[in-house]
Amino acid sequence: MNRSEENRSSSAFTSTLSPAADSCVGVAILSVVLLSVLGNGLVLLVCYRRRNKLVGSELLCVNLALADFLVCICFYPFSIISSFSHSWLGGNITCVYYGLGCFFCGLCGMFTVAAISVTRYMKICNSLVYDVWFENSNIRLMCYAIWLVAVVWSGLPLFGWGEYVPEPYGLSCTVAWRGYHSSTKDAFYIICTFAVFTLIPVVLITVSQCLILAKLNRYSYSLSARGIRTNMQGIEKRLSMMFFCVSLGFVVAWAPYAIVSFLFIFKEEQVYMASEGYLFPALFSKSSHIYNPFIYFYFNRKFQQELRHMLHSIWPKLGGNRVSVHVPIEYHFPIHIQLQERRRVWKKSGGVSQDRTNSKSKSKEQDKCITNNQKQVQTCWESMAKEAPKILENNPGKDTKPVSL
Repeated sequence: MNRSEENRSSSAFTSTLSPAADSCVGVAILSVVLLSVLGNGLVLLVCYRRRNKLVGSELLCVNLALADFLVCICFYPFSIISSFSHSWLGGNITCVYYGLGCFFCGLCGMFTVAAISVTRYMKICNSLVYDVWFENSNIRLMCYAIWLVAVVWSGLPLFGWGEYVPEPYGLSCTVAWRGYHSSTKDAFYIICTFAVFTLIPVVLITVSQCLILAKLNRYSYSLSARGIRTNMQGIEKRLSMMFFCVSLGFVVAWAPYAIVSFLFIFKEEQVYMASEGYLFPALFSKSSHIYNPFIYFYFNRKFQQELRHMLHSIWPKLGGNRVSVHVPIEYHFPIHIQLQERRRVWKKSGGVSQDRTNSKSKSKEQDKCITNNQKQVQTCWESMAKEAPKILENNPGKDTKPVSL
């Protein structure tokens, strides 16, 4: 009996795909990891630089990026190495570790996207409730609650409620969906996983996004009918479209895998479709880790500006060639403006010019100068050029500040 169980377990950790297919799976997951680490790493770095300015849904975006970053760093490398080895490495211990981590990060992502959708709905459609209940401190508590619930629910299989087993194609591990037929505890765990932790978040995401789009369309139509255009209108549209794409992408990426897993519940036999039928939905679900950063940087101009500033600080040449003048910070050179007013009066005899300087007639001359005199404004840049070298010689140790021209 022990040998048969060992053989059965060893066969479950052996790939059912061809060696070429295993290598393709490894390359695909490796590409996902590289792109996700690059994109989500930039998101986390940008958000860290502007951590004091993050508000509302941006904090939830950080939460989602962190979950995607962790799953690619801590768990997907096991699947990559196993793909190139044509069998799962480490046995049952690494299988439980991988399944627990991936399920935990998947729950975090699902809850976070649902929280983003509800938060945006409250801000657009019910601003009074949003101002009271969705402050930054409450958003942070929401993030902590998401991680806590995900930890508790994904850890229940370790205590006999559910189980983590290899995928049918042998290069990954997940929740034992077939446990529905094994015991009451497993059946309860599977039903709650689909009903409470999959179906309800998807309904919240779909309904919230549809109501947000309907509200924005009505609002835009009413403003357009009155001929009113505001910058706030464009900003809200871009942010709403950004979060709509994030929510839609997450649901579309995970929908095939959820459907295949749900159908697997009602089949008592071990295999009811080819291994590729499990493989493609599993690989497609991993694509959700890639495009969220690109959505952020495309729609959010604050992210774009912060990324440019960060890149310019690392590689100054990316900022282009600039001509700079170094001016001491502590000294400000005045710009002298001289107004010269002259009036010449020609006498009939001899045609000799004389300057009128009589102090008694100054008030009359000032009134006439407005219409008759020609004003000459001369900017004395020479004074600044003469004073600057002297000050720099007397203060050789002063800091200078580049001024772009």
